[in-house]
Amino acid sequence: MKHGVYGVAALVLVLVACDDESSGGGTGGSSTSSGTGGASSGTGGASSGTGGASSGTGGSSSGTGGSSSGSLNGCTVFPGDNAWNTDVSAFDVHPNSDAFIDSIGRNTNLHPDFGTEWNGAPIGIPYVVVPGSQPEVPINFTAYGAESDPGPYPVPPDAPIEGGPQSDGDRHVLVVDGDDCVLYELYRAFPVNGGESWDADSGAIWDLKINDTRPLGWTSADAAGLPILPGLARYDEVVEHGVITHALRFTVSESQAGFIPPATHYASSNTSPDVPPMGLRVRMKASFDCSGMSAEVQVLCTGLKTYGMIVADNGADWFVSGAPDSRWDDEALGDLKTVTGDAFEVVYTGDVQTY
Repeated sequence: MKHGVYGVAALVLVLVACDDESSGGGTGGSSTSSGTGGASSGTGGASSGTGGASSGTGGSSSGTGGSSSGSLNGCTVFPGDNAWNTDVSAFDVHPNSDAFIDSIGRNTNLHPDFGTEWNGAPIGIPYVVVPGSQPEVPINFTAYGAESDPGPYPVPPDAPIEGGPQSDGDRHVLVVDGDDCVLYELYRAFPVNGGESWDADSGAIWDLKINDTRPLGWTSADAAGLPILPGLARYDEVVEHGVITHALRFTVSESQAGFIPPATHYASSNTSPDVPPMGLRVRMKASFDCSGMSAEVQVLCTGLKTYGMIVADNGADWFVSGAPDSRWDDEALGDLKTVTGDAFEVVYTGDVQTY
């Protein structure tokens, strides 16, 4: 059995970026369920809707799937020894696993927070891949500029916005430079003058080619101070490749005032040791039977048994994040809703930290 601390290289999540507020509640809000995918979980306030999906300009393409190939233009999402890509199937069960699972909801059903479309908007957190020649535009940070990587960012004027252009939720914008393999993430992003520039609460830049750390206490587009893209379920890997080789991202409604690296931030004042901290990693029990579920959910189950998923934000309990794609089969993804929290256990990956 592995004592569940990530290796030195894997412990760090790439941090070329910082974002959001360092002192508490700037990332993390509630989210509500809708349709097959449901509304995406909140970072920093009210829950956002579902992801927008317009394609970018200058040769950019909408991110409706993607693994290390295909929609990410051959970019890997961090090195193989990164925490997101670490096999935790043999890690020790956390001594407080039962309490954490009870807090999140042992009898609460999982919810695929991704899919095709709901009420006219794609379900999930979209991203767009752009070429290295994509023009960079100014970014005006309106809330947490001190913890944001300064612009300019290569954001297309019509980059897809989580929840769509009219969303009053998190409005995440994720852009991958497919030539240089650099990820740009914005929280609460609004185009100005047709996208000549953007306003955003915060912004983070992540070099997908390396492992790197960011200052403890700094947030990102997620309450945990983690990047979003690495934790998304994507159509290319689930359906076209039939395998997930990284942890997924999920939300909880009540989190602890603490974090477990590679997370660097929390957004709570709750000091109970039984409430999940940001960065907590859960793993589907090896004994849980997914054989009667759809092919898509069987792939998800295998990934969850191997890599697990990480508490990344405040939102609805057990909402599992993914990228929208018109090719998803929402009915097939719905089998995930038959899984409850009791199918999971918490693995030990390090002690809870504060700042």
